[in-house]
Amino acid sequence: MAAAPGPGRPVTNFTLPGGVLEKVTDGDDTFVRREYRLDERRGHPLVLAFYPGDDTSVCTKQLCSYSSGLETFTELGAEVWGISPQDVDSHEAFARKYGLRIPLLADTDRTVARAFGIAAPGIGLRRAVFLIAPDGTLHWKHVALLGATFQPVDTLARELAGLRA
Repeated sequence: MAAAPGPGRPVTNFTLPGGVLEKVTDGDDTFVRREYRLDERRGHPLVLAFYPGDDTSVCTKQLCSYSSGLETFTELGAEVWGISPQDVDSHEAFARKYGLRIPLLADTDRTVARAFGIAAPGIGLRRAVFLIAPDGTLHWKHVALLGATFQPVDTLARELAGLRA
């Protein structure tokens, strides 16, 4: 398993396909697909939430929590990207089922998970959260040993607020 980037160290750029569910004023929500590049968020904090699978118990609770806490992240100037090994079609179904409002990115070959040191045999990847500072360095991380729990919005907000101090 590769070593995860350490705090204060630059995070290597990556590009992944993904999409986000957006409200449409008159009609059904639209799932907007595009490529997401880490460097497009330069100048703003970013939360990378790696999760093992769409529509699984803990992952659903985690992503619903982050989606419903979106205003907290936005107030801190941050965006949250969920990343898992499923494809974009799976992400769209997951986002629609639960009304998720955060971008969901597809790391189907686990290249990004390996770069962050969280690829795991059998489960694909470990549940982990990385906070990227506006300058593109790693500010904070949490990698779960078992993945049965996740970092709450309040913890992430506290760490993000530390970027402003």
